[in-house]
Amino acid sequence: MARRFKHSQYPKIFKPLYPNNLTLSLKKQHVIMIAILFERVFMESVLNFLTNINVIFTLLGYLIGGIPFGYALMKIFYGMDITKIGSGGIGATNVLRALQSKGVSNAKQMALLVLILDLFKGMFAVFLSKLFGLDYSLQWMVAIASILGHCYSPFLNFNGGKGVSTIMGSVVLLIPIESLIGLTVWFFVGKVLKISSLASILGVGTATVLIFFVPYMHIPDSVNILKEVGTQTPMVLIFIFTLIKHAGNIFNLLAGKEKKVL
Repeated sequence: MARRFKHSQYPKIFKPLYPNNLTLSLKKQHVIMIAILFERVFMESVLNFLTNINVIFTLLGYLIGGIPFGYALMKIFYGMDITKIGSGGIGATNVLRALQSKGVSNAKQMALLVLILDLFKGMFAVFLSKLFGLDYSLQWMVAIASILGHCYSPFLNFNGGKGVSTIMGSVVLLIPIESLIGLTVWFFVGKVLKISSLASILGVGTATVLIFFVPYMHIPDSVNILKEVGTQTPMVLIFIFTLIKHAGNIFNLLAGKEKKVL
């Protein structure tokens, strides 16, 4: 016969959970004790995790990056679901192509607005992390989170764009010299060759390559990511991510089939 315990024999922290006249089998008693202990330890761990400032700002960066400006503006002003048009991306390039296909006169202006807003949200996420004094390496985490937010927006069932505008906006406060040169390359190639994907890859690629050289050129206001973080990996990973998001475009470029932006 299973041994039974009365209320008075329970450890102190469990006594409030049982009436005075309740007795339970040893097996049930152990199950309940383990469940209560697990719940208390688990909840404490979750609360510690969610109240950690680094986690808070990483999640905030993801949510800010996830704001789908392209989708929202197209819905509000044109009643169009940009995720169901063209490439399905919510960035400036797909917005431009979608509006031009409908003969909208201010297509370029709207695409430019989307580009600026997507760039700004990445910048704003990192700015907040700087404002609240997060460590430089953690600012990179916020930047990456904002990029992932744009590409996998929680507001669009984790769909989004390819993230280049948000990439350039988020890293401009982290590696300003490299980013500004990368932005220049991006805009120049886009303007001259009118191939958005190539401009994007070269822009992010230029900024990535420069992190290995600019810190040693003794340029004022340059940041040595290797010294501050201990590795150049964050920017390298961002560039690899850019290549992955543009894999289809790269194949089209090699085949000479990539569409131009008019």
